[in-house]
Amino acid sequence: MFEALRDNWLRIAAVVAVCIGGWNWWSTRPVLPPPGIGVHASPVQNALSTPRRFEHEGHQVEAVASFDVTARVLGVARYSFDRAAAVSPLDLALGWGRMSDSAVLDRIEISQSGRFYYWRTRDFPIPRREIEASSANMHMIPASAPVRSQLNGVRVGQIVRLQGYLVRVQGRDGWRWASSLSREDTGNGACEVIWVESVEIRG
Repeated sequence: MFEALRDNWLRIAAVVAVCIGGWNWWSTRPVLPPPGIGVHASPVQNALSTPRRFEHEGHQVEAVASFDVTARVLGVARYSFDRAAAVSPLDLALGWGRMSDSAVLDRIEISQSGRFYYWRTRDFPIPRREIEASSANMHMIPASAPVRSQLNGVRVGQIVRLQGYLVRVQGRDGWRWASSLSREDTGNGACEVIWVESVEIRG
């Protein structure tokens, strides 16, 4: 009898695990927009005349520019164990202009790792410089629990609008993290660090 009960519990646990896995896949599955530019406008950045300073999760945060970006989500990467995860639980790779066009993106392989965004293509559908200037990996710092929940629900392929600030962060241990203030740079230090105050999912 004990073995029969154990077998029944194992079957139930297996079914529950399959259901949870299926739900996780369904809720995070990529969106596949039709060909065409999904976002025409570039991100909008305006320097603050007086930086805004506040504390967040034991870190000093300095907002240096307002930031408003509407873009297609090219990748989502979640982090739990690196130093930056204390303030930023996820990165979004974002694209605008022709980097929001499925016809272009179908020919570019995109991945994320170690807080970087990588792309690769066998034949350039658009010039290299346009790829670099029309896409970026951006580190998300949610300003509130509801914003964090919204960011966790973002899916690859969606069009999102994020509003907030580009920031510099300093920990009590001396750790520092500074946002790029340009869409033209590449490599280490080229990512935006965004204090996200609002999230709007448009598709």
